[in-house]
Amino acid sequence: MRRAALLAVAVVVYAVAAWMVAPGFYDGFTPQQPYNWVCPPVHITGNQQPSSGHLVIQVINGVSDANSAFTDDGQVVIGFLPGAFNATGKTTITVDIKPLNPCPKPPGLTIATNAYAITADAPLAMKAGLVMRYSDIVPAPSNVYYATSADGPWTGIGVSSEAQPFTVNTQVDKFGYYAAGYPTSSVSHGGASSQILPIAIAVLIVAVLVAGIPLAIIRRRRPAGEAEEDDDS
Repeated sequence: MRRAALLAVAVVVYAVAAWMVAPGFYDGFTPQQPYNWVCPPVHITGNQQPSSGHLVIQVINGVSDANSAFTDDGQVVIGFLPGAFNATGKTTITVDIKPLNPCPKPPGLTIATNAYAITADAPLAMKAGLVMRYSDIVPAPSNVYYATSADGPWTGIGVSSEAQPFTVNTQVDKFGYYAAGYPTSSVSHGGASSQILPIAIAVLIVAVLVAGIPLAIIRRRRPAGEAEEDDDS
């Protein structure tokens, strides 16, 4: 009975964990690649400067190809569908991604990633998908912010559901400056506590399952006669 009870508890805990945790839960246990900062937090050591990105998109019969521009360190990716650009008079379109230095410090906002200038020599004709990676040692950003100038102002444009842990996704319809962050006054913005919760739940599941192993071993080693007495009782 005790073994059955433990297994029942394990099933319930697992079900609750699966319901509470977004897809990609188990991916979160793999070591995260260190984030490359323009302006690293004071407790960061061994920081490397972030990379830029450059892409040349082909235009065929007036329609731009599908492609993705990304920084060499993978911290920013922007994807374009076929015909995403107004390619009138173009045979190629160039896209550049460059980390912004000095780091912006907009009033009322905490920027949790680098800020990046994303530019192209043709305007967008449809929205592009933007993915920004953030560090696993800082509070998670709750919004992506856009500015037409490095000096701001910065405007929140919203985020979509995460495709991978430690990333924020959004849709953009123009080029300019982008960064992810959260309001400085925010009390709860999906920060470090929300990242620790899945790990704590997983540890609890493992502990419950491991607790049942000694009982199973003892049951197997019990003499046959003792087992028969239990059955008679």
